[in-house]
Amino acid sequence: MARLAGDQHGVVHVSQLAALGIGRSAMRHRIAKGRLHVVLPSVLSVGSSVLQPYGGQTAALLYAGDDVVISHDSAADLWGTPGNPSFVALTVVGRKVAEQPGVRIHRVATLDIRDVRLQHGLPVTAPARTLIDCATRPDIDELLNEARARKLVTDTAIRQAIARCPGRTGIKALRALLDAEQESGYTQSQAERRLKRMVAAARLEKPIFNTYLEGIRVDAYWPRLNVVVEVDGYRFHGNWAAFQRDRARDNTLVGAGYVVLRFTWHQLTEEPWWVIAEIARTLGRREATAA
Repeated sequence: MARLAGDQHGVVHVSQLAALGIGRSAMRHRIAKGRLHVVLPSVLSVGSSVLQPYGGQTAALLYAGDDVVISHDSAADLWGTPGNPSFVALTVVGRKVAEQPGVRIHRVATLDIRDVRLQHGLPVTAPARTLIDCATRPDIDELLNEARARKLVTDTAIRQAIARCPGRTGIKALRALLDAEQESGYTQSQAERRLKRMVAAARLEKPIFNTYLEGIRVDAYWPRLNVVVEVDGYRFHGNWAAFQRDRARDNTLVGAGYVVLRFTWHQLTEEPWWVIAEIARTLGRREATAA
């Protein structure tokens, strides 16, 4: 039982214990003694009521049974992009499973094997399918760019995943986001490459690209001078929720003592010398202040 629990992040299913020769009465005795703890119907934690890392996700999978994967916000969380760890979202293929506290169930008739991966040893929707499942979220643009920055997905992979499940809710919004960015010529990686070339050509101090400050991913950061540069794509003009979120991000960074410069993709491509002049002037002022 200890070896089994060790392989499953500290949780086991009652059917697995039965296969080891541990009957129901023995299980009830161990529960009464605090050696086993009920996590979900038919799922027990061994030794402690405090779940190990990934114990909650494993317990949900054991509860739901066969043909099930972690999906939606929970998959995003496992991939290291913004998710919601307060519950475990599962996609169950071809059957019904009752929801439980802390477990959210989504049903599909089929799920292509190309849309499934293993992450931390757990079955989870692939990054592209995860973006499709999360496409109705108001922060889908940020989730998309985060997945790109972490090199989890390409736009081609997303479009291929869309073709495999054309009727999924949210596909229209995600396709519109990809099309709008394509029309504007903007992607996060293109913006980063262009900004790198501009900084190098101007012989400015080299920043750190795609790093985190105050829990926020920023495009470029000069740590010695506490200067941040952000580049907005089409969403700056076309997405009010994203506009509001960017302002909140800027306020958080400014409140923590950073200087934030925000440019648009249009400015980066059409007015590069003005952009680099603004960056250079800000760095110079910070240098003078520090002195």
